Amino acid sequence: MSNETQSLARQRIDTLLDENSFVEIGARVIAKSTNFKLSKKSMYSDGIITGYGVVNNSLVYVYSQDVSILNGTIGEMHAKKIVNLYKLAMKMGAPVIGLIDCAGLRLEEAMDSLNSFGEIYMVQVDASGVIPQITGIFGICGGGMALIPALTDFTFMEEKNAKLFVNSPNALEGNIDFKCDTASAAFQSEEAGLIDWKGSEREIIGKMRHLLSLLPSNNTDDIYEECKDDLNRKCPNLKNCMADPALFLARISDNQLYMEAKATYGKDMVTAFIKLNGITVGAVANRTVFYDTDGNVGETYEPVISPRGAKKAAKFIMFCDAFSIPIITFTNLRGYQATKCSETHMAKAAAKLIYAFASATVPKVNVITGEAFGSAYLIMNSKSVGADLVYAWKNAKIGMMDAKEAAKIMYAGADGVVIKEKTVEYDALKNNVESAAEKGYVDTVIEAEDSRKYIIGALEMLYTKKDYRSEKKHGTV
Repeated sequence: MSNETQSLARQRIDTLLDENSFVEIGARVIAKSTNFKLSKKSMYSDGIITGYGVVNNSLVYVYSQDVSILNGTIGEMHAKKIVNLYKLAMKMGAPVIGLIDCAGLRLEEAMDSLNSFGEIYMVQVDASGVIPQITGIFGICGGGMALIPALTDFTFMEEKNAKLFVNSPNALEGNIDFKCDTASAAFQSEEAGLIDWKGSEREIIGKMRHLLSLLPSNNTDDIYEECKDDLNRKCPNLKNCMADPALFLARISDNQLYMEAKATYGKDMVTAFIKLNGITVGAVANRTVFYDTDGNVGETYEPVISPRGAKKAAKFIMFCDAFSIPIITFTNLRGYQATKCSETHMAKAAAKLIYAFASATVPKVNVITGEAFGSAYLIMNSKSVGADLVYAWKNAKIGMMDAKEAAKIMYAGADGVVIKEKTVEYDALKNNVESAAEKGYVDTVIEAEDSRKYIIGALEMLYTKKDYRSEKKHGTV
């Protein structure tokens, strides 16, 4: 047993927490089972370090699996330490961070080990929506272990050596891991959408600390810091970066603070945390262009909602609502993604997005930045599904559909001159932002550069919002 390996679990904790703040709990716990000479293999801590400390002076609870002891496998006492940590965290109203590096179930303990997995799942479900749950994957996270990060709110993954899978890549019929490594950080972030951030071990621990600074400690906590940015600051040229919300969200945020979740999954939809007047805000926006770090166009997307984008946004909205984080949307789309593949998932994914917006009771503000057509526009936090305030930039277009397409349908068979004339007429009468404002679908038409001050003003007004709903156990969408 190398000292370097043995210290890795503790080293990760020390890197995550503020210096000298960690207090260990259950350090001398050992496995109860003695079958298959397990007692001779057992070491104190039973393959996991648990305890509490502070991140940016805020209390957190953390567990870190130690692969140097029984390969970090989960046995009865190992699981009990995690469960007890969760119960303590819920009593105190503080986040739980799990640092995973585990060979899976402990075979020597068989059913006791299997039952322990269920106990972890149960306490995670109890904690969901009560305290933030964050997972970092640094080694193996396979089989039933893969459900643990899936039950948490945000997941980080080391991009070179970590593996996340329910079924090993080589166990998938017709698949070979060197051709398609379904356990890799790249696949799990870009295709599965389970990973929010990937990077080196030090990078993702740094991002964990940053995320924790943005989140409340529990579902009754407020997170606020003094705003040192100008509340009435204009944001010039905001319209020029409308296509990529990552650019304009950073510009309107206090001191350009911006943290995007699931950035490589469903990239046509942006979900990110920003700060406005010292308050953490969840932002959801449609994207048509992705710019790389050099400012060049990296990828382009149709102005539509995709199933991946809808699912990603719905999960983010549900988290924000659970922890009383206001939601701001920036709408710019014409419809739904139209492919054979997307059609198999589109209706259900769109319904989940509607449900997330409509059921959220936090302050909700929508800013229409470009086009907003059809039912796709409705599900992006429109007035009809519960937005408290809707703003629109001056040149925005809001309506049933694109004017030219509408003219072609209404005047089928007409020549090009008639279609062009009716397109202009329809655009002026039905898709004009002023027309939408006259009917009350838009509260205020604003200049793009004034977006920051209008949103801050809306959130100040909505700060004490109470939204009472019909009594029921829960919805079924």
